[in-house]
Amino acid sequence: MFSPTIQHLIEQKSGAFLIPASKIAFVQEDAPLYHAFLILTKVKYAKIPVLNHKQQVVGLLSLSMITEKMLTDSDISIEPLSDMKVSEVMQTKFTTINFVNTTMESQLHLLIDNPFIPVVNDSGVFQGLLTRREWIKAFNYISHELDQKYNITEK
Repeated sequence: MFSPTIQHLIEQKSGAFLIPASKIAFVQEDAPLYHAFLILTKVKYAKIPVLNHKQQVVGLLSLSMITEKMLTDSDISIEPLSDMKVSEVMQTKFTTINFVNTTMESQLHLLIDNPFIPVVNDSGVFQGLLTRREWIKAFNYISHELDQKYNITEK
């Protein structure tokens, strides 16, 4: 459990933890793998969410998952990318959270092992990403503000 002082400072920054879905690159599960390859190459993210037509997160996709399908015993070929769909390659086991149902502490624990966590609403619709980077920025804020805000002096 966070101390009340830390909890208060984190809550001041909590709105900044979520990167909204409108700012996140994603692919549709039925998109050709070639299309996903182009998106991942252009946005330079390590992994992106995969959505269905109801805008629900159904998977995660990385560039390495795609390039694995391009490798043969002796060569690299883009041909398989035209014939395969994102749904055939995507990671299907992953964690999502709903802000209403999770505490800040549980979010932090999940971010220890995940660089980001997809955030969904009660219907499973993608709302955005909770990222480890945003949490680290919040702790940076706390480490600079704690002394000033609460008049803590060195002993």
